Amino acid sequence: MIGRLAHYAFDAVLVSTLLAGVRRSSGFIVETEKISDPTFRSVADKYLGVGETVFDMVQGTVVNSSYFKRDSRR
Repeated sequence: MIGRLAHYAFDAVLVSTLLAGVRRSSGFIVETEKISDPTFRSVADKYLGVGETVFDMVQGTVVNSSYFKRDSRR
C-alpha cells in the first residue's frame, strides 16, 4: 500500500516537473486562474510549484555536472 502511494506521488511530481519544463522551454503555462474554486486553485498552484522547484534542482545539478555540456547549436 505504501509502495503504491509512493509510486503515485513520484509520478505526480514527475508530471509537475514536465509541465515546468514545458513552461520554461516554450512559455506555455497551465492557467490556474480558470479554476473557480479557490481551494483547488491553491492546490494546483502548489502542485505546479513543486515541479518548478524540482526542475530548478535538476537544472542546477546538470549545469554543475561534468557529464553534461551545452549544445553548441543553440
